[in-house]
Amino acid sequence: MKKLSLVLVITLLLINCSSANKSAKRVANPETYAKTITADELKNMLFTYASDEFEGRKTGEPGQKKAINFIKEHYIDNGIPSPIAEGDYFQEIPVEYFNNRADNASENVVAYIKGSEKPDEVLVISAHLDHIGISKSGEINNGADDDGSGTVGILEIAEAFKAAEKDGFPPKRSIVFLHVTGEEIGLFGSRYYADEDPIFPLKNTIANLNIDMIGRVDEKHEGKPNYLYLIGSDRLSTELHTVSDSINNATLKLELDYTFNAENDPNRFYYRSDHYNFAKHNIPVIFYFNGTHADYHRPSDTPDKINYEFLEARTQLIFYTAWELANREARVKLD
Repeated sequence: MKKLSLVLVITLLLINCSSANKSAKRVANPETYAKTITADELKNMLFTYASDEFEGRKTGEPGQKKAINFIKEHYIDNGIPSPIAEGDYFQEIPVEYFNNRADNASENVVAYIKGSEKPDEVLVISAHLDHIGISKSGEINNGADDDGSGTVGILEIAEAFKAAEKDGFPPKRSIVFLHVTGEEIGLFGSRYYADEDPIFPLKNTIANLNIDMIGRVDEKHEGKPNYLYLIGSDRLSTELHTVSDSINNATLKLELDYTFNAENDPNRFYYRSDHYNFAKHNIPVIFYFNGTHADYHRPSDTPDKINYEFLEARTQLIFYTAWELANREARVKLD
């Protein structure tokens, strides 16, 4: 009897330990997924996206159509769905909307990962997919930094979140990956999404992280390139600014430069990229930017001039920030 009792006790202990392990909540480590964002993958994509084949990606033109299909195929290949309809990643914008600044209709590209706990709350990560096309001299403006760098950055961020979802760690809130058209001719794609056809209600949009040029180094930071300009992070939500700073301090420790965030910034960059169409609706924003350089809006903005190690680090920082915003208990507060 004593031997039998001992066997029963051991068996019960093993059962209890097994049940406890199964019930214990697994916790994701975002670093695991941030490390899937690599310089090699970013480079591989950008050498295609900013190649001559895409003809400078001018809004409505054949090269821009190649660009949207490149983005769409990436999401399909990675099993990341569209919120519009199954297989339909394009938010159509009629030619009339562009006020004679484009000759043809164009498209935003939209994909998303559904939140597990608060699916109706949405974080939008954006970048513009277009550029300025072919110069009158016949030279192609490849737009590797502007904004090929932001485009491939979003694709890598989306892959990282998808890898986490596959491992059983979907974001608590939904994340929308928004590639907008018509930025170079007047922020038209983001304005269409925000003003005319927000696929998700703006009141449920917790923040917009906008990426526009993150692959180069400007003149100010030559010799000390471990930096990134942030614009708008404290304009609508001090809490967003605090979260952003704390995430950077805990992860990449980049020098966050707020020069262009000044209210009296003569460049007025706060009003010149797609985040502004969210900010004007009282949605907290961060605009990530490396500053301008000699190749800005020139045929010489080519993928061989991108610093892919910097692009990797900056993209990883945006991923970490998005991870925190999507998974924290409460959405960031408006001031």
